Amino acid sequence: MTDDPRTWYGDPRAAAAARTADLTDLRTQVDTMLDTMIEKFYAEIPYADHQARGEEINMAYYKRHNIETILRLRRKRTIDALAIGYFTKRDPVRGAAWAHYVEDEMLHDEWFAGDLGKVGVTKAEIYATEPFQATKLLTGYLQYGMEFEGTPLALLCSVYFVEYTTTKTQPSWVKNLEDQLGREKLAGARRHVGTDIADEHADFVWGVLTSLVGSPDDEAKVIAHVKTVANLWVAYFIELYQAVVAPASGALEAAGSIAARFA
Repeated sequence: MTDDPRTWYGDPRAAAAARTADLTDLRTQVDTMLDTMIEKFYAEIPYADHQARGEEINMAYYKRHNIETILRLRRKRTIDALAIGYFTKRDPVRGAAWAHYVEDEMLHDEWFAGDLGKVGVTKAEIYATEPFQATKLLTGYLQYGMEFEGTPLALLCSVYFVEYTTTKTQPSWVKNLEDQLGREKLAGARRHVGTDIADEHADFVWGVLTSLVGSPDDEAKVIAHVKTVANLWVAYFIELYQAVVAPASGALEAAGSIAARFA
């Protein structure tokens, strides 16, 4: 979408109205692609269905996955703030909406930390952990979009990816983990998933995302961003598997090799 500084700081309602587009077909294309990716993820990525279907949960895997979730959330909120700055100049109506969403999500890492505390992981242990390289690459990719491309499109595509796949996968993960570990140990995860579904976060994020799409080229960028984000998430799950379940040298190299072919 054309970004002309001369149009910044005008009438907020007019700016919001000018950034409205019907992208139903694009969303159908993205959602269909994500559904296919989810099936492929379970079929091809080692240990992908462990938390959804495993009867004897690998606690080291469970703990490290939740630690990484917290580390990822802590870094992503910095990028969320950059997106708020973008919208304050160009579309403050959506900026206000995005700020409300970010406020709602900002401290969800505490919920996961609470769950980890119930299985013996301290906050000191969580925050002393170095993020996986795949996590650094994902957050770096999103920040690159803000800092060097000047748009939160990659970020919004990533958030939509997470919100959509959360509604499709996490209810079964949480239910199985509750069955295996005890419902009281998954209170934070249950609350997080419930918020995403009840508040229809995927629909909200798509509405903000579409304000950044104004041409066929932009639509192509959405598809490209979603594929890149999917590859980076796959790299994360492979790195997690190789770090905890099947330790091997060159974990990121192997993860990158498989992930690059995923989407």
